[in-house]
Amino acid sequence: MSNVEESPRSEVLSVHECWRHLRSSSVGRLAFTGGAGPEIFPVNYLPEDGTLIFRTGAGTKMNALLEGNVVVLEADGLNSYGTIAWSVVVKGRPEPVGENDPGQATAEQALSPWEPGQKDYVFRISPTEVTGRSFVVDDSKRWWPAREPRPGN
Repeated sequence: MSNVEESPRSEVLSVHECWRHLRSSSVGRLAFTGGAGPEIFPVNYLPEDGTLIFRTGAGTKMNALLEGNVVVLEADGLNSYGTIAWSVVVKGRPEPVGENDPGQATAEQALSPWEPGQKDYVFRISPTEVTGRSFVVDDSKRWWPAREPRPGN
């Protein structure tokens, strides 16, 4: 039994609302289970025709994506006043985007890597499930604005 009650200020988002929020952001966390266990990586993504596309380079993430197991992408955000937060979760299987696929050109034009290095591989998540919720932020003065970590901590 849980003592936590569902807040009346929390709202389950429709799939349409989830996609609206996904289009308002470009950063998420990609989670999957690989050979070493659970992994999570930040990615910048772009919604395209009911799917999400993103770029990556060779390594742990790409190796796991090529296995084709279910992945989860979560994106979060706030309204412009910082009073309502939202969180959307997309589950699906990743697929490499072929050279002639329109997603390849979209990724080239709209997805710039955050860090230097080759990010030549484009993947698409075709969702099997899209869920989300929004909620009123409780006393944002306690945590807003974000603070930089102190050196040495």
